[in-house]
Amino acid sequence: MTTAFPPSAPPPAAEPPGAQSPPSSWPPPPPTAPAPRGQLRRSRDDRVIGGVAGGLAEYTGVDALLWRVGAIALTVVAGSGVVVYALLWLLMPSAPAGPPGAVVEKEPRGPRSPVPGVTLAVLLIVLGVVVLVDQLTGADLGPRGYLGSALLVVGIGLVVGALTGVGRGAKIGLVTLGVLLTAALALASTVQVPSGDVGDRTYRPLTADTVQPRYEIGLGDLTLDLTDVDLSDLSGPVAIAIESGVGDVDVLVPISADVEVTVDNGIGEAELFGQDRSDGGFFPGSGRAAWSGDDQPEFVLTIESGLGDVEVSRG
Repeated sequence: MTTAFPPSAPPPAAEPPGAQSPPSSWPPPPPTAPAPRGQLRRSRDDRVIGGVAGGLAEYTGVDALLWRVGAIALTVVAGSGVVVYALLWLLMPSAPAGPPGAVVEKEPRGPRSPVPGVTLAVLLIVLGVVVLVDQLTGADLGPRGYLGSALLVVGIGLVVGALTGVGRGAKIGLVTLGVLLTAALALASTVQVPSGDVGDRTYRPLTADTVQPRYEIGLGDLTLDLTDVDLSDLSGPVAIAIESGVGDVDVLVPISADVEVTVDNGIGEAELFGQDRSDGGFFPGSGRAAWSGDDQPEFVLTIESGLGDVEVSRG
């Protein structure tokens, strides 16, 4: 008994020459539109202070650490970084919070970056070199030299960390150190602290010969009472320089004395003979003395104050 196989399907008919196959679909699908860019918002996940740099990073794709370095540099160079940050903080809305009860999965931590440790090591080395230069060469670098060198090293560490992908915890540490150094550098650039005494000081010279050419105080109030100085036998003006770091400066002069004052005040007010003036000037005396109002000063005062009020009056 033989088994019969079913007949095979006939082959498809050949298309005539020049015929085109029908399109698979018509009309063709429209091109895919680019995904809309989200609104600029402050970040809730990547924040050190207010989430401004994190929000800018999410919106632009530029690492948040570079935004923070730029803000610090803008503060040091132009002093406007804090203002710009505050305006962005006020104008940028905060990113919406996740749904209540939602569990946020934390990304696994990668290997610890060596950038923070290397930055601190280089910072100590640079400070040591600055100390050697200051001590061996006699160069008076001052606080600004030390703080500026330290801030430069931290800034380089932040840039390297942004390029190599340093962890968020290390970012916060370096950024915090940079902010503290920036604030200290700004204060050191504004406040002039001489190497003077600490504590309140009062000086009352009785003659022109006992008036010191320079009075210095580092921390405390300084009072210079010149009202008892005899002006009748002066051969020329008495020049006095006063340097104060932190504290008020109060100078009393005789009523008849013509006084020329120059004031360099960092933070604080300057009141000269009842006038709110920070530029100084010439102030003639009053009375019937021969030297009063002759356009020749009996006292030439040069006052430099870092932090505190300056007052020059008549006793």
